[in-house]
Formats: sequence, structure tokens, C-alpha cells
Amino acid sequence: MPHGVSYICRHCLETFSSSRGLSRHKNSAHREFTPAPEDEDENSFQRRIHPLANALPCDAAGNFLPPHAPPPPPPPPPQDGQDPDAWEPFASRAAFAFAEFQFVELQASERSINTALDIWTASLQEFGSSAPWENTRELYADIDRIQHGGVPWKTHHIRYTGPLPPGTPPRWMTQTYELCARDARQLLHEQLGTPSFKDNIDYVPYRQFNHREHRVWSNLMSGDWVWKQADLITVDPNTHGCAFVPVVAGSDKTTVSVATGHQEYHPVYISPGVLTGTARRAHGNGVLPVAFLAIPKTSKKHRKTAAYQKFVRQMYHASLARIFEPLKRYMTTPDIVRCPDGHFRRVIYGLGPYIADYPEQVWLAGIVQNWCPKCEAHPDHLDDGSAENARLRSRTKTEALITRFDPGILWDDYGIRGDVVPFTNGFPRADVHELICSDLLHQVIKGTFKDHLVTWVNEYLVLQHGEKRALEIIQDIDRRLSAVPEFPGLRRFPDGRDFHQWTGDDSKALMKIYLAAVAGYLPSDMMKALSAFMQLCYLVRRNALAAPDLITIQNALDRFHQYRQVFIDSGVRTDISLPRQHSLTHYIRSIRLFASPNGLCSSITESKHIKAVKEPWRRSSRYKALTQMLVTLTRLDKLAAARRDFTTRGMMTGTASSYTAMVLAGLQPQVEAADAAAALAAEKDDEDDEDGVVHGPRSLSDIELAPTPQRGYPKDLNALAAHVAQPTLPLLLHRFLHAEVHGPAAEDAVPPPLHMCPIFAGQITIHHSAIARFYAPSDLCGAGGMSRERIRSNPRWHGYVRQDMVLVDAGGGAAMGGLIAGRAMLLFSFSFQDQEYECALVHWFIPVGDAPDPDTGMWVVEPEYFGGLPSLQVISIDVIARAGHLIGVYGTAALPEDFHFSDSLDAFNTYFVNHYADHHMHELLT
Repeated sequence: MPHGVSYICRHCLETFSSSRGLSRHKNSAHREFTPAPEDEDENSFQRRIHPLANALPCDAAGNFLPPHAPPPPPPPPPQDGQDPDAWEPFASRAAFAFAEFQFVELQASERSINTALDIWTASLQEFGSSAPWENTRELYADIDRIQHGGVPWKTHHIRYTGPLPPGTPPRWMTQTYELCARDARQLLHEQLGTPSFKDNIDYVPYRQFNHREHRVWSNLMSGDWVWKQADLITVDPNTHGCAFVPVVAGSDKTTVSVATGHQEYHPVYISPGVLTGTARRAHGNGVLPVAFLAIPKTSKKHRKTAAYQKFVRQMYHASLARIFEPLKRYMTTPDIVRCPDGHFRRVIYGLGPYIADYPEQVWLAGIVQNWCPKCEAHPDHLDDGSAENARLRSRTKTEALITRFDPGILWDDYGIRGDVVPFTNGFPRADVHELICSDLLHQVIKGTFKDHLVTWVNEYLVLQHGEKRALEIIQDIDRRLSAVPEFPGLRRFPDGRDFHQWTGDDSKALMKIYLAAVAGYLPSDMMKALSAFMQLCYLVRRNALAAPDLITIQNALDRFHQYRQVFIDSGVRTDISLPRQHSLTHYIRSIRLFASPNGLCSSITESKHIKAVKEPWRRSSRYKALTQMLVTLTRLDKLAAARRDFTTRGMMTGTASSYTAMVLAGLQPQVEAADAAAALAAEKDDEDDEDGVVHGPRSLSDIELAPTPQRGYPKDLNALAAHVAQPTLPLLLHRFLHAEVHGPAAEDAVPPPLHMCPIFAGQITIHHSAIARFYAPSDLCGAGGMSRERIRSNPRWHGYVRQDMVLVDAGGGAAMGGLIAGRAMLLFSFSFQDQEYECALVHWFIPVGDAPDPDTGMWVVEPEYFGGLPSLQVISIDVIARAGHLIGVYGTAALPEDFHFSDSLDAFNTYFVNHYADHHMHELLT
């Protein structure tokens, strides 16, 4: 019998033990559950770096250092923790903590801060002291005096300079527009100098190969475009030894208020392309706003005039050119930059991939609406046979066409606006058609899935069943969505899709559970079309893609194109020629050029809108809000930079009170202690914390019980079994211990009787949850790529029983990638023979068939019973890979209107194993 497990069911033993032996050795299971081709060890993976653009360290004057020379040491921690100059411009650690807490965390108003300062002063009066500031104005003044961070904003004025019509010209011709921008070079210096990025940066272009010699594309620096740029740069011998830093940019309009006048802003963001995609998606200063573009407005009468459209587009490109102008000189001449590892390097910049949704791509590329910014496929034939052979656009070709043909031919035959010159044309080595990158959020998730497929499915139901019956089916689909069991990080839909304004997160959440909800109501080809699209979407979202993955992606795209014909055959569509679906044909080329689209998605810039636009706007008075927003952004940057500096110097150890006590005792802060304290704070385990982000370095995945044991349970094993209504628990636990003491039994061995098992007379401790941590860079995670989830087995979770599903490593086998699904009926710990054990009592769910369901592509499982009793087992939690997610196979029967999602795992005969619950799950199960 496998070491560390005991099966109550003979069938279980025959099914799993021979090919899927479980092991309880710490982390033995989890090495196989973190597939990350870019992170294989040195024996199985190679990086071939660019020989000339190899980022050699240099001194502050640009002179290359000898090999292995150390970087300049960081500033030492203060020798006197009470020295006020150490915390300049703040008086102390407490003063800095107060300012940061009030301004960053609470986002408190001036009135609230004044109240807090008054209370602080009152508490100190008996000691003859007072708060560091008398009022909020003084606190703000100290924040403004921080010397780190906070690249200043400048305002540039723009006006129309063309001919004016006779009479009174329209207002847009005489109005002055404001471009608010920061120095892009200074901002990049700030980002590249952030010490926390030292383990999440690639200084050198590289080509990556796994142990099978397959090419792997992961971060931007592993793409073909970066390598080609390095070749072009290093033609000049003066650039040898430099680091090439592509500047990833993105822009997207966002609305902060509809009710008070539809207030819009148009921020532009930049990010150093040398950062890993995981670091770019994580919180921090990897992506920062560099400008706010002017948004001209005029009446409907003038909005469609040629003169107005030409002006707004030219202003758009002129503004972008102005934003990146500070970098232009250093696109051919090296700039000296301090990097996260402390070294200086000679840097050559270049305009990198541009993140934008389709309307913005149209403006960037200077093309006509409904045309493709990447190729010349005609808008009426974007996805037929002719589109596959459409020629790619290029800057050189576009310039040649403009000189050869008149504007009408350019517009009708090539989709080119001859009156617009892309801003990239003024910069070295930049081709806007090449730089526009794939956009997972708007092209795939919001576009193809939400706007197209979900809408088409509803239209099909109306055509097939009539409006009345279709409405009943759609309502039942909504009930199915609301009946999905809970899962860490999975949004619930208590009312189905009954909400008015869709966000990107809404669409992502619906994708995870939609396929199972519509199964049974759609024909096979339609289900296969949805399944192929979902497979494609989840594949291109992976953090690293090997050469065979590109073949799999192409196959999924081909299947999607094949099966989506059902929407035409059923009368839902007459044709399919849509720019966002057409963009999928360019994904493989884009992956080869820029590596994983996951690190260059507009969801990155959209997530920045909250901190860069929406929250600063809410903190403003709404009158001339942008000026106030820029002040807020500058102060936030300064406080973040101050925290990084204090942390580097070892001054953020512990809490404000513990640090103060330490220095009063005459102890000195240590940088290592500060790092440990930060990691500890990031790893705190609050029972209600569902955050999927784990900050700190990458590590092997693991699982452990929550540190807080539960009261009210008997400690005696037999009494506990009666209390939790699990009469076989004593037998299962003793067989578990038999395997621990004597080792795994033979495959065909009969489970040992109770009298042959070790005698356990100790105490049992119950836990209501366990915490799993694992490497999941394709999902929401910290900069190190680590995610966390909580697995619950709680009989009183918000008024109902919650016993989550888990995936257990079976040690091999074809079905479900060697995993077994089980339900965590109980989580507990105990001590036996001076060894601590953390265990779970699980009810097994076994696969139905030896292959996934052909229509959905998901495995189907059923709860296993033996003699009418559930098949249970005690296992070490070390063999649990992570939580699992099951969705009932609903069939064609409608759910009762009062069905509660907490009953789902007990109500159905079979279940889909939802490998769309998150991207890490998809990698495990496919």
C-alpha cells in the first residue's frame, strides 16, 4: 500500500494504488504541479544570450567594470535609530507610518487627518510633547519634501494651427489643449532603480530552450523582436556591452463619472520591457502613468468633419511623440542607469510593444475603422481563405503607398489614412504595425467571448426554441451559474448574469464556469466551438509557451474556426468578419515576436486605472480635478519611494511600535531582519483572507493547516468520530499510521485489520482550513509568481457546510494528469511517536471513462461509494496539490429556483472537473 495512505475501499486500492501511489514527503507532489518552462533548472534548460548586447556592469561614468566586481554598497542603516536625520523629512518611524497610513491606506481627507493629529497631540500633552505636525498642510509639505521618487508633472499647451474658415470658427479650432506629462527618462530611471525588481528582470536578450530543445517564449526579452533590435543596435561598436531596454507603453481611455458629466481621462503608461511579465502584472511601480492626453470635444455637427478628425489624430500622435522625446537621444547613444541589483549599466532604449484595445490600435496605426492594424485583410473578408494570405503591414510599405496613391485609393483598397503620420515614424527602429501587440482582454475575453459567443448563444436559443422557451432556458443557465460551488478567487454570480455594466473581471469570471452551465442546451458542434475557443484562450494566457504549445494553439484556433460555422448554419450569423476575432490569427506571430501575451495585456493598464485615475479623482474636489490628481499621484510616488529607501536601509523592521522599542533598547536595525519582517507580514494568514497574491521570492509549492485550531471538538479519536458523524475515522487513521510505520504495502495486499495497526491514544486537533501556496505566474500573483489559496472544511461557514474539493497527486497515470479528485471532509492534526502529522479525511471522486468529455474537453468524475457508503481515506495533506473545482453535470433538467450553491457537491451524480477555474488549474489538468 502506498506510503502515507490507507484506503477503506478495495476498488480504490485496485484503481489507484498500482499506478498512482501517494507520497507524503514534503513537497514531493508539488514539484510536478508548477509547470513553468522558463524556470527549469540548469540541467534541463538553456538560455542563449545575445553576445553583444550583454548588459555589462559599469561605474557611474560609464566605464565597464572588471568581471565579478560587486555593485556599490547600499546606504548603511542609521547607527542611532533616534537620529531624526535618518527619517528625513519625517521626524521618526512613527511619523512616516502615520503619514503613509493616512494618505495611502486610508486615503483620508484633510479634515480626517486634522482630527487624527489633534487626538495624537492630546495623547502627548501630559508628556509635554505634541504631534510632528499641527495640521494637514504641514504633513503634506513634508511628503512633498521627500527626495526620492515623484517625477514632476509638466503641462504642455497644444493648439490648432491650420487655416480658419470664414466667419466664426468652431471652438475646437481656437481652444488650447493641455498635455500633462512627466519626463519618460526620469520615470524609467526610477523604475529600473527599484531594488525589489532585482530577481524579476532580464538585462540581456535571450533565446530559451527547454530540456527537449524546444524553443520557449516567456518574458519579452525572450522574443525574436528584442533579439532583432539588439542586432540592429550593436552594428555600432560603441553600443557593445550595453543593455537594451524596450519601453512598453499602453494607453486607454477611462470614465470616472457618468452621472456628473461623463468625465473621461486618457492616461498613458510606460514600463521597462526588461521586467518579467509577472512583475509587470504585480502591484508596484513596474507600470506607471507618464502622461494624460488631451481629449478634444466638439458638437456632433463637427465631430465627423474631415478637418476635425485629422486634427485630433494628429494631436494624438504629436502628443505621444512629445512624451517619448526625452528617450530619443538615448535610442542610439547609451544612457547610464542604476539597476535593481545596484550596478550601473549603459542602456539603449527603444520603443517597445504598445498595449491598446482595438479602437486605440486604429488610431495608433493610422488605419480606417474595421481594418486590421497588422495586415491588409479586407474588412469584409477578415476570416475567410483570403485573409490567411493577407500581406503584413509595415512602416516602409505604408510610406511607399502614401507616396504612390491618392487618399481615396489608400482608404478604399488599403485601409490607410494618408493624413495621419504615426508617432513611431520619428523614432529609430520603430514600426507601429509591428509594435501593436495582442490584447487578451479586449480581443479575446471581452470581444470574442462576451460580445460575440455569449450573445450568439442567446440568439441561437431564441431561433431554436422561440423567445418564450429561450427565456426560460437562459434563466435556467443563470441559475446554473449561481449554483456553482465556491472556489478560492472565483467570483460567484448569485443572480446569474443579471448585471448591467460588464467589467473585464466579470467576463473573466463568467468564462470560468460558462461552459458547464450551457452544456445540455447546445448542439455538439456549438459546444466544441466554445470548448476550442476556451482552450485557445487559456493556452495563450500561459506565462511561458514552448514550440509545441504554438502547434496546440494553432490546432485550437483551427477547431474554433471549423466549429463556429455552426453559428452560420443555424442562422445566427450570415458571415463572420470581425476585427477582434481576426486578431487571433496573428497571435502565434505575436508570441514569437514578444513572447507571452500575458505580460502585455491591456488588463495590466486597466488595473492601473484604479490607482492612477479613479482613486485620485475621488479624492479631488472635482473642480479642475486633473491638477489635484497629479499632486496626489506625485505624493503617492514619493511615499512609495521613501518606503523602498527605508526598507533598503533596514529601517522598516517590524511594526512602528516594535521598531521604536528596539531602537530605544539600543539595538540596531538589520536589512535581513527588515526583509524577513516584510515577508512575514505578506504571509499572514487571516481566516477571512482570500487574497491570491503571495509576495516574496519564488519557492516550491506547499500546503499546511491554518495555524489556529478550532475549539469545541472532542480530542479523543472515537469521541471525535461520533461528533463529526464519521464512524470509520478511527479505522482509517490507524491504517494511515500502519502505512507510516511499516511503509507502503504491496499492490494486491489486503488492507490490514485494526488489531494489526499501531495503537493511537493521543489527541486530535481540528482545523477548518488549510493554506496552499504554489507557483502560478499566469494568474494573479506576487512579483515572484507565487499564489495562495485557502482550502476549507468548515461545518459552519456562513450558515452552511463548506467542504472544498482537492486535487491529490496519485504519482502518475494518464487520467487527469495523474491527479485524483477528493472532497475534504475533515482537516486535522495530531502527534504520534514524536512526529507531527497534518492530515485530511477525503471522499474520493473517480473519473468516468478514460478521456475527457468530447464536447466540453473537461474530465467527468463521480463520487465513489462502496457498499452504499462513501469511499473515504485519511491522507497526509502533503500529497494535496491544491484545491479543485467541480461543477455538476446539469444535463437538460432545470434547476429548482430555490437551489442553493452549498448543496451542489451533494446533488448531482456526475461532475465536470473545472480546469477553467484558473490558469494554473488548466495547466495541471491539460
